Amino acid sequence: MALASTDYPFSELMWTMLVFFCWVAWFWLLFLVLSDLYRRPGVSGWAKAGWTVFVLLLPFVGVLLYLGTQGRHMRPPSAVDKDAAERIAEAKRLLDQGAIDEEEFRVLKRKALSS
Repeated sequence: MALASTDYPFSELMWTMLVFFCWVAWFWLLFLVLSDLYRRPGVSGWAKAGWTVFVLLLPFVGVLLYLGTQGRHMRPPSAVDKDAAERIAEAKRLLDQGAIDEEEFRVLKRKALSS
């Protein structure tokens, strides 16, 4: 049994690896788009359903349109959590200093958690 065969040349092996990589990258991109879509609280249920149908029926066009129109809203989850935590800490510092009252602190905290 030979380890290397001339029936499957190196160029075809490289082509197969490229196709497999693109297939995995495509599903990763599709997962990112759908997870971002369902993680965003500012998008209505009908809009989420519409984007999902669009992305599944016309995958390449749907994903590219989503990235083009909604891409500026995409942020990693850790960045959102860190940003909210920093804003709440800043509001707490202002509350402790007496610069804002309890009601203003609650409003700032609610805004930080909702974005």
